[in-house]
Amino acid sequence: MAEVMTPQFWTGLLTIIWVNIILSGDNAVVIALAARSLPPHQQKQAVFWGAGAAVVMRIVLTIAAVELLKLPFLKLIGGVLLLWIAVNLLIPEDDGEDGIESSSNLWAAIKTILIADLVMSLDNVIAVAAAAKGSIVLLILGLAISIPLVIFGATMLMKLMERYPIIITIGAGILGWVAGEMMATDPVIREWVNEHAAWLHWAAPAAGAVFVVALGKWLAARAAREEKGVVDLAGEEPHKP
Repeated sequence: MAEVMTPQFWTGLLTIIWVNIILSGDNAVVIALAARSLPPHQQKQAVFWGAGAAVVMRIVLTIAAVELLKLPFLKLIGGVLLLWIAVNLLIPEDDGEDGIESSSNLWAAIKTILIADLVMSLDNVIAVAAAAKGSIVLLILGLAISIPLVIFGATMLMKLMERYPIIITIGAGILGWVAGEMMATDPVIREWVNEHAAWLHWAAPAAGAVFVVALGKWLAARAAREEKGVVDLAGEEPHKP
C-alpha cells in the first residue's frame, strides 16, 4: 500500500473521480427515468440496488479494460476514442428520453438500469482505465467513491454543470490530457518515446487537452450557428405573391 502515500496516487484518484462525475451524468438520469414509474418506497430500492450492481459491473469491466490496455496498439486506439468522447462532451445534445422505458416492477427497473448503464459505460470504462495507469487499488477506490456520488447527487451535479459550463470544459480537457498520456505510453512506442522523445510524456497530454477544447468549442459554435439558422428560417413568414 506504499503507493497510497505518493502524490501520483492522489492525483490519479482525483482524476478518476472528476472524470466519472463528468461522464456519468447521463447514467444518473437513466437511473431516475427507469425508476420513475415505481411507487416512492420502491424508487429508492431500485436506485440503491441498480446503482450497487452498476458499481460492481463497472469495476469488473474496467479491470478487464486495464488488462487489455497492456496489449500493443490498444492504448493508441483507446486514446483516439477517448479524444472523440471528450470532444463530444462539448457539443450540445438534444434532450430526450427515447429508448428509456420506465417500469412498475422493481426487478424490471433494476434490469433496465443495469442494461442502460452497460450500454452507456464505454466512455467511463476507457477513461477510468487510462487514468488508473494499471493500479487496481486506485481504480476500485476511485469508482467506489465517485459512482455513488454521481448517482445520489445527480440532480445537484447536473444543475452545477448547467450553471457553470466551465466544469464541462475542464472535464473535457482532463480527458484529452489522459488520452494523450495514454497514447504516449502504448507498448508499441513506449520504449522509443523513453529513449528518444521523453518530452512527449508532457507534450502529448498537453496537445490532447488543447485539441479537445479547441475542436469541441469550434464544433459547438458551428452547431449553434446552424441551429440559429434553422430557427430564423422557421420564423420567417411565407412569401405572399
